[in-house]
Amino acid sequence: MKERAKELKASARRTTRADKAAEEEAAVLGKIAEMRDEDRVMAERIHAIVRATAPDLAPKLWYGMPSYARDGKVVCFFQSAEKFKARYATLGFSDQAHLDEGSMWATSYGLTRLTPADESRIAALVEQAAR
Repeated sequence: MKERAKELKASARRTTRADKAAEEEAAVLGKIAEMRDEDRVMAERIHAIVRATAPDLAPKLWYGMPSYARDGKVVCFFQSAEKFKARYATLGFSDQAHLDEGSMWATSYGLTRLTPADESRIAALVEQAAR
């Protein structure tokens, strides 16, 4: 919660939309750079996939995690394993993501590493979520 409060204060200080976007992306990249090696490598790949697949989603920090938002509302996020001392990192999707499939669907995925097949699946999920 403390990280979220800092994020909101920093956001309120920004002046132009371009400044805000550049600062938000720099903050996300900075947070990714602070991660331990395993998480950092996955977060860098996910960042690249999201930016290439859904360039209209804006990077921003959300509770200290890299996330990607549409109109200020988070669509997807990456949570490092280290953050909650878990055995795997998580790629999550909010209710803003358009992943609805029948009456039940997954909203998060555990990640221990990324294979080319995983990256393709993530790109497809992000593309669907960003519609």
